[in-house]
Amino acid sequence: MKKDKVIFFDTTLRDGEQSPGASLNLKEKILIADQLTILGVDVIEAGFPASSVGDFEAVKTISQKIKTSSIAGLCRSTEKDIKICWDAIKYAKKPRIHIFLATSDLHIEKKLQKTRFEILDMAAKAVKYAKNLCKDVEFSAEDAGRSDINYLCKVVETVIDAGASTVNIPDTVGYTIPVEFGNKISEIKKKVSNIDKAIISVHCHNDLGLAVANSLSAIENGARQVECTVNGIGERAGNASLEELAMALKVKQCYYNITHSIKTKELYNASKLVSRLTGILVQVNKAIVGANAFAHESGIHQDGILKARETYEIMCPTDVGMSESSLVLGKHSGRHAFFKKVKDLGYKLDTQASEKLFKKFKDLSDKKKSIFDEDIIALIEEDSTADNKIFTLEYLNVTSCAGISTATAKVSDKKNDKNKTFQKVTCETACGSGPIDALYKAIDKIVKMDIMLIEFSLRAVSSGEDALGEVFLKVKYKGNLYSGKGTSVDIIEAGAKAYIQALNKAKSFEIKKEK
Repeated sequence: MKKDKVIFFDTTLRDGEQSPGASLNLKEKILIADQLTILGVDVIEAGFPASSVGDFEAVKTISQKIKTSSIAGLCRSTEKDIKICWDAIKYAKKPRIHIFLATSDLHIEKKLQKTRFEILDMAAKAVKYAKNLCKDVEFSAEDAGRSDINYLCKVVETVIDAGASTVNIPDTVGYTIPVEFGNKISEIKKKVSNIDKAIISVHCHNDLGLAVANSLSAIENGARQVECTVNGIGERAGNASLEELAMALKVKQCYYNITHSIKTKELYNASKLVSRLTGILVQVNKAIVGANAFAHESGIHQDGILKARETYEIMCPTDVGMSESSLVLGKHSGRHAFFKKVKDLGYKLDTQASEKLFKKFKDLSDKKKSIFDEDIIALIEEDSTADNKIFTLEYLNVTSCAGISTATAKVSDKKNDKNKTFQKVTCETACGSGPIDALYKAIDKIVKMDIMLIEFSLRAVSSGEDALGEVFLKVKYKGNLYSGKGTSVDIIEAGAKAYIQALNKAKSFEIKKEK
């Protein structure tokens, strides 16, 4: 059975730019237009030429530059608007004049203050005038979602007779639901006698979060052009999302039996470009192109993905231009994902060491929302220096006020006496010029070693507000230098760990030297 094709009409540069704060300059519009052609968009609505001199120049420049996609310009149903639109798009290899006029009683009476008959006459005259200038004319029945179906069918029939090759049925305010909107398209196909001479298009808004669902329902009932935007940007809650429509038709191809020209591997690139240039961020849980679209934190899901990707993914990340699925390590992650990450980082650990590290990872994941590669490496390296511990930090508390800091530290000291090992736990408090100074002085009281701090540095080893901090320091003890490194989401704790590690190295060396 031969597959029908759905035409993708992108209005990112027109309706998308109407998003508050999303204004684009000429250079930015050209960058997006170029990406849309790479993406395989059939029709690019480049702007509303009569709305401003800047928009006219942008549409004109894009018309001169783009040679593959059709270039459309939007205009009202007046000869002046139509002529300005044509002057902007006439340089295109495949130009299209896109006329709109409201057809709902609410818009006709309240906004336009006209009658149904007057609207019908205006629509016919506008399309005839445009047809004399351009062979490709599209007519949009604004607010068709709330228009009387019999009157809407009369308007559609009239504009097709006047020369419209595409008739657009917009759900301008996102009012309809999928079954309702699909039935409206079905009724138009049944009642409009000349509908076979035109392509039915739909332009759905997302006020109820149904723009994509309504568009798919329309396709199922005979629409063969969808008007959409990259990332779904647009007026109010936005438009139908291009990437969601393209992937829905691809993933459910066996159901729709429809093809399209969108190169889905370019979806992610297009999304990033539009987000960067408009300044409108893509929500992390956005379908297809969101940061979490192919990310898994649940241990059950991660285990399934590692065994067979299809268990929890209905499409490959490479299908949309992403590199690979992401197994996000966090408090919900299980052993399979964690040990795979350790292996991927190049570490080989025995069972005991792995289990010990997994416990530390779980403890850290309770403090951090996400665990990054750097966090895992820091845990491994910290654990590798934990052998032959003499001093262990059991507790710390630091307070600072008016330039004076007070710290309390509790440290256990491993003692050997007559081949027996026992722990001596000591708690001390000290004041200092800062929290680290006070803490180290409290520890010094406990260990009773003549230690001199030579170097101290702090850096973030991972990303985010809750990044893991790493303290690196050097101390001098009896003429020798010893280094220490500590990591924690709390930089005071990281500093304590680094100091204790350096003390352990110094004390271990002293004991070995005595033996």
